Order: sequence, then structure tokens, then C-alpha cells
Amino acid sequence: MTDVSPALRLPRRRLLRSRTAGRWQRNFAGYALGWPWFDGFSTWALRRFFFPASRLWAAAQLAEGSPERFFRAAGFSRPPADDRRTTRILARFENARARAAALEAEWQRVFFGPDDSPVAYRNAVEAARLDASHEYNMARRLFARFLLNELPPIGLETQTPEEIAAVYGPTARDFARVAAPPDAMPAIEVSRMIPGAAGSDYWLRYRSPRLNDMVYARAHEPAGVSDPPTVILGHGICVEFDHWHGLIDEANRLCAAGFRVIRPEAPWHGRRTPRGSFAGEHLVTHFPMGLLDAFSSALQEWAVLADWSRRTSRGPLAFGGTSLGAQIAQLAADLAADGPEPLRPEGLFLVTHCGRMTDATVHGEMIEIFGSAHDLRAKGWAPELLDAVLRRLDPRERAPVPPERIISVIGSRDRVTPFGCAVPLIEAWAVPAANRFIWDRGHFSMPMTLVRTAQPVERFRAVMEGPRP
Repeated sequence: MTDVSPALRLPRRRLLRSRTAGRWQRNFAGYALGWPWFDGFSTWALRRFFFPASRLWAAAQLAEGSPERFFRAAGFSRPPADDRRTTRILARFENARARAAALEAEWQRVFFGPDDSPVAYRNAVEAARLDASHEYNMARRLFARFLLNELPPIGLETQTPEEIAAVYGPTARDFARVAAPPDAMPAIEVSRMIPGAAGSDYWLRYRSPRLNDMVYARAHEPAGVSDPPTVILGHGICVEFDHWHGLIDEANRLCAAGFRVIRPEAPWHGRRTPRGSFAGEHLVTHFPMGLLDAFSSALQEWAVLADWSRRTSRGPLAFGGTSLGAQIAQLAADLAADGPEPLRPEGLFLVTHCGRMTDATVHGEMIEIFGSAHDLRAKGWAPELLDAVLRRLDPRERAPVPPERIISVIGSRDRVTPFGCAVPLIEAWAVPAANRFIWDRGHFSMPMTLVRTAQPVERFRAVMEGPRP
């Protein structure tokens, strides 16, 4: 899979229009939103709108059009006396859900089914699927005007130290054993291709070794590159690149630079989101088990993708990501350093990452953004005990790959993956100054800034083109 077949080059005029529009949109977002003011606005919007509306959206999934079931699932003690508006909104929600489900089924048939379809039809199905998925996800807005201010707090489940020890053992070494690559790699199915922004796109799917659900990953293959370097790129919490229009990410820029980019969906995101919850909700509301489960599962899933990448390209392998994805990437690289050589990455591309999970989850801004805090002391969590558990998700102070092959992009105003614990990590790793991009930005303005400057990606390409370790 190193080039685009002639059939995939047919709709060139449409692709050029789409690429021009996408480039304009990314540049506009970068220049308009890539400033520190955007961080305060994002924090406010996530807490006051996005998460509450997402909870109502998840409750509507369980309601199946019934106002009574909807209010019960959302946790309301007294539903409004007049539920006619809710009935109308739920009907619109069900229409959006039915359309999204029908197009998802057709997408599965066209891309993974036994019968081949013309590329023009695959393009049309993918465009329609994304439209329907975006419309369905946006249906959470329908509840915003009259229910958000009355919504009860999001329910939280805090596990005890004993419950954590029963699954993950008492030490970091025990966690590493749970998260180790599977003895037998699951089979990976490869979908049919469609044209991409810089080559061709296709999807991979396989069974999660730990969660046993289906993992999906979108692959962006550069055109005309034999044995391309591969970067497995993780996304942030609650981010679903394959299901929304207009999200800003660096995959296209990396692909245009010659990288094959593989973007796996993290546990409980995208097609892996459990019914009755929104993307990433389980990770946050079940603490600390959700965090440990997400990382241990993702680490195994990335090992499967690393194995597949080695078998399909002789180019170098790198891990990378933004926020949650960056935390997974650096821990995956750290643990892989002690594992089989083929599964070890040779580079890291990290955006808004930090060195201590305790700082990101307990002392960072995420608790304020989510609007609820776990009652840790009531469950037996002394600060030092919780820190000892969360340290299992921290990379060690030795660089997991050669320091000259680590690119770090961090914001001096970041309070989600705090800047204060990011700098000590890259100092301990001895990341060269030329590979450090420290900007006067926060957690949310950083990706917006990244889309308007190619410097980090260009530097990443340069270091990955150097002699392999």
C-alpha cells in the first residue's frame, strides 16, 4: 500500500476543491483561534455546554424517543410538566440516529464487505457517512436551550485502592505485564481505499486484545512514497476525528510530509463508545480504573498497529499524538523499549504532553472543565497512594527513543497537561533545543497554532530521515 491506484485519482477536480476549502478552513481557524484567549473560552464552553449537552445526548440514546426514559436516564428527579418539546426533540434525534446507523451499515458493507464498489460510490458513501455522523453528534445541541441549566451533575464512580490492586497489582511492573503486547497478534482487516488529502485513505480494524471490542484506525497513505515512515497518532479525550466535520488535526500535514499516518480510535471513543454514554465519558467518570483501563488497552492496541506497520513498510516507525494521545504515545514508547525490538518506535511527535499523570488528572484543569470531582478520600485514596498508582502511567526519565528523534510541542499557558510538569520531562530526556517548540499558548489554542506553522512537522521529517538508530 504505497501508492494511489489510477481509479482513485478519478475525481481530481472535486478533490482539489475539497483540499482548497479544507486548507482555507484550517488556516482561518489557525489565525483566528490560535491565541491564548481561546483557552479561557474553551474551558468555559466545555464545562457549561459541551459536557452537559453530551450527557443529554447520551441519555437520549437510551430513551429511544420516550421522554420518561430520557429524563430518568439523564438523572432528573422531576421532569418538566409539559414534555411536548422534549418529544419533538427526541423525534428529531431518532431521525438523525437512524440515518447515521443506516449509512454506517452501508459504509461497513462498501469498505469491508465482500463485494467491490466503484471508487466514486465509495467516495459518496464516505461523504454521506461523515455528514450523517456529524449531524447525529450535533443533535446534542437540540437540548441546549431549556435543559442544560437544570441538568444534575454527571455521575461519577470512584474505585477503591483494593479494587485497583485486584486488577493491576501493587507495582508498576504489574501494570506493565497487564499492558504488554499480546502473545498472538489479532488479524487486521484492511478496508478498500478512497482518495485522501495527500494520497489515499483506508481503515484498519481488529479486535482489542484487552477490551475485545473492535478497534478502528484510519490510515492516511502518502502518494508515491515507497516504504513510507509510519507514525501512529493518538487523539485527545472526547475527540473523534472520523465522525465530525472540521476538526483541526495534524494528520494531513504529516501525510503531505511523506508519513503514513495511522490514527486509532482510543477506548470508548468513536465506534467504540458504549451506548448511553458519550465519547470518552467512561474514561473520566470511572476513576482511576477508567484511566488505567484506557491506557492498558491502548498500549496493547498500539503494539498491534506497530507490528502491522513493520510488516507493511520498511520505513521507520514513530509514535505521536496530542493531549491524551501524546500521553499514550510516550508511555507506549517507554514500555516498548523493554520489549521486542520490532515493536519499538524510533521517534516521538508529542503535542501538549506532560510528565506526570497526577498533575494532569488531579491538579490540572480537567476537573474544573468536567464540572465534577471524585470523592477520593472517601474511597481511601490518600494523595501519596493515588500518586503511586498514577505514576504507572508516567514515562521514565530515560528517553525511550534517541533524544534527537523526539519532537515536543508544548504551551507555556497549558493547565490541562500542565506546562510545569512537561519541561522537567523533556529536560530529563535531553531533547535538543531545536526539537523543542515552546509557545505562549494554552492547551486548546496550541493545536490551532500548529495548523498555521509547519515547523514542528518539518523538523520531525528531518530527524526521521536521518540515520536510523
